[in-house]
Amino acid sequence: MADVHELLDLWIENVKDDELLAELTALKESGDENAITDAFFQDLAFGTAGLRGTIGAGTNRMNIYTVGRATQGFANYLNATFENPTVAIARDSRNKGELFVKTTAAILAANGVTAYVYPKISPVPTLSWATRYLKCSGGICMTASHNPAAYNGYKAYGPDGCQITSEAADAIGAAMEATNPFTDVKTMDFDEAVEQGLVKWIDDEVLDAYYDAVLKCSVCNLTEEESASAPLKLVYTPLNGTGLIPVTTVLARAGITDVTVVPEQKDPDGNFPTCPYPNPEIREAMQKGIDLCQEVQPDLLLATDPDADRVGVACQDGDDYTLLTGNEMGVLLLDYICKMRAARGEDLSNKVAVTTIVSSAMVDALAEEYGFEMRRCLTGFKYIGDIITGLSDAGEVDRFIFGFEESYGYLSGDHVRDKDAVNASLLICQMAQYYKLQGKNLVQAMRELYEKYGYYHNKTVSLSYPGADGAAKMAGIMAGLRETTPTEIAGSKVEGVVDYKGGVNGLPSANVIEFDLEGGNKAIVRPSGTEPKIKLYIFAKGEDAAAADALLAAIEEDGRKLLS
Repeated sequence: MADVHELLDLWIENVKDDELLAELTALKESGDENAITDAFFQDLAFGTAGLRGTIGAGTNRMNIYTVGRATQGFANYLNATFENPTVAIARDSRNKGELFVKTTAAILAANGVTAYVYPKISPVPTLSWATRYLKCSGGICMTASHNPAAYNGYKAYGPDGCQITSEAADAIGAAMEATNPFTDVKTMDFDEAVEQGLVKWIDDEVLDAYYDAVLKCSVCNLTEEESASAPLKLVYTPLNGTGLIPVTTVLARAGITDVTVVPEQKDPDGNFPTCPYPNPEIREAMQKGIDLCQEVQPDLLLATDPDADRVGVACQDGDDYTLLTGNEMGVLLLDYICKMRAARGEDLSNKVAVTTIVSSAMVDALAEEYGFEMRRCLTGFKYIGDIITGLSDAGEVDRFIFGFEESYGYLSGDHVRDKDAVNASLLICQMAQYYKLQGKNLVQAMRELYEKYGYYHNKTVSLSYPGADGAAKMAGIMAGLRETTPTEIAGSKVEGVVDYKGGVNGLPSANVIEFDLEGGNKAIVRPSGTEPKIKLYIFAKGEDAAAADALLAAIEEDGRKLLS
């Protein structure tokens, strides 16, 4: 690895972009060793989630040079793997998204790869859809999901509409290693590429076909009279992202039109001025919507994240609003889908649902109740997508009924291979209407499921380790847990340790450690693949809600000590 100061000088010498050059010059003049090190101590790693980082100048930043290097590596991989390759490209509302899209499309075009580009901001699931619908060799979406405004990212997809495999990521990463971002990246004028037909705009017909595919995922059994007797009233926030048009379009086509949009979060804005962390998992991001709910009094609050692949929900609960967790919504949706399918007379015994190793154990109780097969995979929706693709390749894709992650990602159809908040929003609203007919909202419906199946409570704790020192500390923590395994957590004996690094139950190797505690409780430790964080997933089952929460708190306290 070159010295960070040498790299800074190299970038100042070669960068042609005025904004980046000014940032680099100011960085050098500042003499801020921490800032210089953080900008250059590593290259942004290209993994199965592509690239993700803060926007700015340097090898460890998202800019036209790191994006260009990744795209040249992707182009080399595509040309070596496919004949006449094509790529679909989309972006969310984040800053620099349009610049990165045009940079990427121009580089692909110069390498003989035809790019199909959405002309406006568009959700992640529509990129997965376009990749499949247009029969592309791959896809790229400029997005940093629910990260703060300082971030952007570059998600790469395979021809099946899934995020790329580890093998493809390794091949692209190797091609990037051999690419100098200043001398080895081929490019051409973007407008010229459009004129030559090397860049093509994706037209509305593709989006309309996507909307049709989402609507086909409906499992609603309500008659017109029943729907009319319980009209759904909704407050919705796209959190200044991409969800507004697709979500409201699909809901309107399904007959759900009483939608009040949170005005401060309606329009696309990469600065996310009302929620520094635009993540529907956290209350701060939902607060503007909750405030509006107090005035509108809807049946539920719905929120999609900036790239509209995750969705969060809150419902009135006494004088306040309660946010449903990703696990709770996954359980509710899976139960609802099974109820609706069973009511139609479908045999669920050959159906397959999929979730991850860090998602709620409550779904196993549902599988026992309804008779479907429950499969678990590693964290990352691409692994759920891989299972759907496997079923499709075997001619059994009709067996798939639902997949979800605890981190608010859901999918009930075969139309895409990534989580889809548009699809999930439709299902959630139809499920809310189903329960409204029974005089319940979704929070009350979830409590009934707890009473029936047991109080399976979960919590995810994220601990941050920023900067160059943070990466080393995270590695040290994981190594320490492997070398010195705790024998007890929160007063409960550790009955088993599962280290996924060696591959478990046929799953790929992963840097994840699971501690199985007596009483069926557990704690799982996993470094994030996209952020400088270690995540602690806690699972507790109690006789009632209070007992389960007490267990969660005790496991969290000891877990934080282990990760300090």
